[in-house]
Amino acid sequence: MLKIDQATYDAIVAHAKRDHPVEACGVVAGPLGSDRPARFVEMVNAAGSPTFYEYDSTDLLELYKEMDDRDEEPVVIYHSHTATEAYPSVTDINLAGEPGAHYVLVSTREHGNNEGPVEFRSYRIVDGEVTEEPVEVVAATNTEENR
Repeated sequence: MLKIDQATYDAIVAHAKRDHPVEACGVVAGPLGSDRPARFVEMVNAAGSPTFYEYDSTDLLELYKEMDDRDEEPVVIYHSHTATEAYPSVTDINLAGEPGAHYVLVSTREHGNNEGPVEFRSYRIVDGEVTEEPVEVVAATNTEENR
């Protein structure tokens, strides 16, 4: 199960809506071994695509160095789907390289960047196997935003 605080949930949804029709992407880092999403890190989709996301390699390297310095790991890896359901594509599955992470997908297909609900789902992806998990949104914690 993914437990995520309301502020982080809202930040992920806001990013997905703001970047629509381009796929949004980012990471929520947390203390090593905690499985606790704590620090929201919005990334830029270097591909600028409505059907594919790609982290800028320099930005991603800097993020991993920063997480290493802070004894953190990627707890949530998120991106949006702009025209399809919030389910990992074959490409998403093949690129899933963090077996301990929660892979969150947000679908903005119904309302785009307008007001309205989104589809917000979380998965574990290990060795190409996708398992959906429940998402529990909890009251705010000490989330640190890094934008």
